Amino acid sequence: MTRTRFQEGTAMIRDALRGRTKRREPKSAELRSLPAPERRPLRVLVMSHMDPRVSRGGAEIAAFQLYEYLKAQPGVTAWFLAAGPGKIGERLGVRLIQPFGPDDYAYVGHGFDHFIHSNSDPEFPPEFITLLRDLKPDVVHLHHYTNFGMEALLQIRRALPNVRIVLTLHEYLAICNHFGQMVKRPSFALCDRASPRDCHKCFPEISEQDFFLRELFMKRFLRLVDHFVSPSQFLIDRYAAWGLPADRLTMIENGMPAREERERPNQQPSFENGLVVGFFGQISKLKGINVLLDAAEMLHAQGVSNVRIDVHGDHSGQPEPFRKDFEARLAKAPPNFSFRGAYENRRVDALMRSVHAVLVPSIWWENSPLVIQEALLNRRPVICSDIGGMAEKVRFGLDGFHFQAGSAFSLANLLRSLANDPQRLLALQQTMAVPPTVNETGAAVLDLYAETLRRTRSETENREMAA
Repeated sequence: MTRTRFQEGTAMIRDALRGRTKRREPKSAELRSLPAPERRPLRVLVMSHMDPRVSRGGAEIAAFQLYEYLKAQPGVTAWFLAAGPGKIGERLGVRLIQPFGPDDYAYVGHGFDHFIHSNSDPEFPPEFITLLRDLKPDVVHLHHYTNFGMEALLQIRRALPNVRIVLTLHEYLAICNHFGQMVKRPSFALCDRASPRDCHKCFPEISEQDFFLRELFMKRFLRLVDHFVSPSQFLIDRYAAWGLPADRLTMIENGMPAREERERPNQQPSFENGLVVGFFGQISKLKGINVLLDAAEMLHAQGVSNVRIDVHGDHSGQPEPFRKDFEARLAKAPPNFSFRGAYENRRVDALMRSVHAVLVPSIWWENSPLVIQEALLNRRPVICSDIGGMAEKVRFGLDGFHFQAGSAFSLANLLRSLANDPQRLLALQQTMAVPPTVNETGAAVLDLYAETLRRTRSETENREMAA
């Protein structure tokens, strides 16, 4: 099945690119007789693998914030298209609907192949191509390709041969079949690089040949992208090492909404009852929840009474074995570990300001976790694992502190040290970074669009893409 989809995808790209017609250049006399063209607005279609109104992941939030920024700019016309399989009500016989507004579209199809990120929904391509030809965007900016499928890149190129395609990469999905997180199965050990042999070891039910074809399939379609954006340099380095052209990879951080709270005096909770650190977000093994439980048990066994770990998050969407294990551990958790449950995102500021520091103990590389930006926005130092995007975004001794990834012993020692010397945390108020705003990152994206629109593809590039 994988080999067949790969061959079909390769043929589709080759036919589309070789089938382009050359534009007739008008003679100089014709040019002189034509009136000066009116400058029309820049037209941008922003696409997201999910809609933040039904899913609160960092990627979809970043995509929607960019769309809202673009709509507010003079000289820019913007639309938003998000996938919402199983989360947005469907209409019989229609794949693209408008449940939220006139410039706002949702794709409600099903049948996605997560191994090669292929969309087998036969109704999507014709509706999508019709929409593209109706909107006539100058730029299509995708955040993820999941749920739409890699073929969407070719459908964009076929519908609008001169459009510029920008793709923001949020995870390592094209590189790694393990949910794009580059950790090995079943050990959860960190993975530095992907290869058919190593990937087959993680997924013995999938052959090395299929992993080889998977990589070729993904890269065939990614060649159609004019420019890639990444919120972290670490992710850029990973994709460049995997084979994406380094000169088409640009780092632009996800922006944060400007808030009045930035200007308010920063109220620090008292250390009178000890150090309080907080975890915020999805509760899962990869997010390091077991590291927190183990560290809490160690501190309790050592008689450390001036550290408390507050956990704010939801585990209801996790696999049943994990949920049962987590709930069993909660029932026996020491008194210094407090599970506060799920929270609405609008409360995150108040919750973060109830702690002295924010914990990000993930045991996978991460990219640019939204929780780090939220912590810095609320002037709370970050205590995080010393790997990947976390170590990049949290400067040691300036924005927070690192501990050895996956090591409860290392985390327990750090928390005990900070509880005994809280001035180390307070001193970071003078050095912590301020996250960029949505306006700042949006302006950087507009600059990138302008640069990409100025750049024309050479015939050599077209031949390479078709090869």
